[in-house]
Amino acid sequence: MVTSPKSPLSLPPLENGDRLTRAEFEQRYQAMPPHKKAELIEGRVFMASPVRARKHGKPHAAIMGWLFTYWQATPGIELMDNPTVRLDNDNEPQPDACLRIEEAIGGQSRVTEDDYIEGAPELIVEIAASSVSYDLHDKKQVYRRHGVQEYLVWRVLDQAFDWFVLQDGAYIDLPVDADGILRSQVFPGLWLAVNDLLAGNLAEVVAVSQRGLESSNYRLFQHSLSTKLNQGA
Repeated sequence: MVTSPKSPLSLPPLENGDRLTRAEFEQRYQAMPPHKKAELIEGRVFMASPVRARKHGKPHAAIMGWLFTYWQATPGIELMDNPTVRLDNDNEPQPDACLRIEEAIGGQSRVTEDDYIEGAPELIVEIAASSVSYDLHDKKQVYRRHGVQEYLVWRVLDQAFDWFVLQDGAYIDLPVDADGILRSQVFPGLWLAVNDLLAGNLAEVVAVSQRGLESSNYRLFQHSLSTKLNQGA
């Protein structure tokens, strides 16, 4: 059967549970009203619910502030808020935050000519309601399969924080050290005082982040990135 192409005005709206290819998903998404969020996970459309202030907006702001501290000090990386990430023909998530190494210095993702991320960012963060969220099930498996090196999920209702590290094709839990700090394996110096974050003690979260930026491992990483950038200039 041959059909004529549909104009944006005649496209059906995205609905939860729609089964689409990435091309179909993008076409319908672009025809939606602004400020609507949708994701394609394993060929299925997931529409975001309205964002609640304290259960999503506030935790999201805290995560962005924590990651910004690292981003502003570190050459050759990019922090992005709610970017569309093209992974394959069935998966186009829009994570709450991601931290990526620029392609020119060895990063595993790139920014396309039409300004989307293609490939897996090194680190992704999602704000989830609880352990029943699809962030910890379908999306976790998609991110694992595509090589997201570190996947962080803040389960707000559970008052819990998961930090998964990819090892030998599987996600394992990153252990908290004796000081109650989670330390990134991919981004040296990216430290998180997780109990303080959950308790809302953001001043201590910032203080620990700063200590990470003063560590010897971070300085070596920062120097390595700067060297690669200068060599590519």
